[in-house]
Amino acid sequence: MTALLPEGLRDRLPPFADAAAAIEARVLAAIHAHGYERVDPPLAEFADALGTRLKAGALSDAVRFVDPVSQRTLAIRPDITAQVARIAATRMGHHPRPVRLSYAGSVLKLRASQLSPARELRQIGCELFGLDTVAAAREVASVAVDALEAAGVADRSVDFTLPDLVDTLAAGPLPVAPDALAALRERLDAKDAGGVAAIAPAYLPLVAAAGPFAPALERLRAFDTAGVLASRLDALAEIAAALEGRAAMTLDPTERHGFEYQTWLGFSLFARGAAEEVGRGGTYTVVHEDGEEEAATGFSLYAGRLVGEAPASERRRLFLPFGTPAAEATALRSQGWVTVAALEPGDTPEAQLATHFWVGGEARALPE
Repeated sequence: MTALLPEGLRDRLPPFADAAAAIEARVLAAIHAHGYERVDPPLAEFADALGTRLKAGALSDAVRFVDPVSQRTLAIRPDITAQVARIAATRMGHHPRPVRLSYAGSVLKLRASQLSPARELRQIGCELFGLDTVAAAREVASVAVDALEAAGVADRSVDFTLPDLVDTLAAGPLPVAPDALAALRERLDAKDAGGVAAIAPAYLPLVAAAGPFAPALERLRAFDTAGVLASRLDALAEIAAALEGRAAMTLDPTERHGFEYQTWLGFSLFARGAAEEVGRGGTYTVVHEDGEEEAATGFSLYAGRLVGEAPASERRRLFLPFGTPAAEATALRSQGWVTVAALEPGDTPEAQLATHFWVGGEARALPE
């Protein structure tokens, strides 16, 4: 027997597991307050169905195995969004649109990266199905900031992107050879001015069109001389106006990493002190059984990243000496105390990691 776990997986111990659970409960309550009702899909599904639900949403990051019952390939979900999309398209396909759904659960990724070494994450979020409007995107972005506030994130930031920007320009005023399009996207994503210049010099201004939201938006408007981006940029401005004063905002118009299935809008959520983004969202398309497509918007947060390296709340554990009456303990818990009862005469507050002890009818703090 060994205590080692597979790479990218780990135990979350007290008090961090409690802190993560408390954050999840507060985030779900904030989302529910906007009318998003919870669904709870299974941990694994048939791989072929899960992989085709989201347009361009491949299962390259999913752990797969053969189900001994059906003899078909199953996939452990690397992301819950596709499952919620399935529920909206099938079990709730008859429901009037828009449909607002929320969720929370664990996801498992096939591989990790140096920047994001965790393979198992606790994902919390919501999705709005049936509308592709600025109002829908504005609501989801606002709910995302509400969720960060509920999680106790004081210094919040939102980084917007336009995932289909290059495709829109390449199909209109700034044509690019089809075989060079993928390379151009990659070089723009990497902010490689030399690489962009070698493929399509007209796209060079996009490398510099990133930074604090207001000036970045103005640079994009100046770049868009043909006006093909006008509606997107107006929509971005309206969404940002709804978040003004609640979060710092930046714009990186060509960022595509992690936004492969998003359409016209994507955004990353950050918290000061977190080593990586704490969430991500945007607009996307759901593919129905008959091949019809439905617009959707949503976001996800990751509870473990929100907790970070320190618990979100103070531990308050009240040690009850051996023989403390049960009614007395019940009354203390009703006052908000977490009680830890001695189960034998020799038990001590220190052994039970208590912060206070009950003596003489009062709670006294233990010396630090």
